[in-house]
Amino acid sequence: MSAIYTIGYGNRNIGDFIELLKLYHIAYLVDVRSQPYSKNNLEFSKTRLEKNLSENSIRYVFMGDTLGGRPADRSCYDESDRVLYDEVRNRPFYQAGIERLKDAWNQKLPIALMCAELRPEECHRSKLIGITLQQEQIEVIHIDENGALKNHGIVMSEQRAKSDRVSPDQLSFLSDEELRKA
Repeated sequence: MSAIYTIGYGNRNIGDFIELLKLYHIAYLVDVRSQPYSKNNLEFSKTRLEKNLSENSIRYVFMGDTLGGRPADRSCYDESDRVLYDEVRNRPFYQAGIERLKDAWNQKLPIALMCAELRPEECHRSKLIGITLQQEQIEVIHIDENGALKNHGIVMSEQRAKSDRVSPDQLSFLSDEELRKA
């Protein structure tokens, strides 16, 4: 496998979610949620998710402590409590998480990074982790809200198009510098 996949669960049911993982031959699901639970979809809370995946021969790996979109390190936030991705990228915890992903990629392990958001362009899977992996020359493929595959470049183009439609007084999820890096 020459890519790292990503997927969001959103309003999917656990059966459909697992079928998508099987369709794309994912053997390791890496949970990159900072807090691995769901109050709206209990099947995706850590314990139940891990059990359901195990029953389907898929390993669960929690990495929200290193790759989560809401890090515990408060210096990674601005005064409006917005996560500063450039700050996160420079932190040892994040770099250690990326190294683990690179090790898995080098071993050709079939992995998918999971978070809650269905649409990859709305999630830190693309805006933070995907950009970093792309800079490391690792292909990132997103399983989108329809279950289709999207290359990271396409997802970032969609994010740029969306941010072009945002009025100047609205905050974009990506800074101008982050959009240029994508």
